[in-house]
Amino acid sequence: MNNFSKIKSKITKVKFGKNCKVIEPVNIYGCTIGNSVFVGPFVEIQKNSKIGNNTRIQSHSFICEKVTIGKNCFISHGTMFINDLAKFGQVNRNSKLFKKTTIGNNVTIGSNSTILPVKIYNNIVVGAGSVVTKDLSIRGIYAGNPAKLIRRL
Repeated sequence: MNNFSKIKSKITKVKFGKNCKVIEPVNIYGCTIGNSVFVGPFVEIQKNSKIGNNTRIQSHSFICEKVTIGKNCFISHGTMFINDLAKFGQVNRNSKLFKKTTIGNNVTIGSNSTILPVKIYNNIVVGAGSVVTKDLSIRGIYAGNPAKLIRRL
């Protein structure tokens, strides 16, 4: 028996739309997932998060509490959302103090990006490996650490 046969999924208290596809193993709990959403393996989507219609979340991504992702988005492999900035030098254990992140519609986020508590508006592309530390409001392509506008669309 290999180690993969011991891995178990947990899908609890999820409101799924129609025609969703989830590739296990995953941890998805207490969230809302719209119609025709794809969730790849080894993804975690935490409570109080919302995923819009026709959005695709690739493997090994982490969507923490209080994240809203719009319609027709593509969240590439290994994308990490952060809701606690550890401002006082320690992990915040009080979920009431977690920060919100809002992703608009038609947003593409490249592999291994990190998204801090921000607002990313509609029709934006975030390049692979980027770290988004501030709101992205101008329609365009952003990349880097911290992510900066490199070209308007």
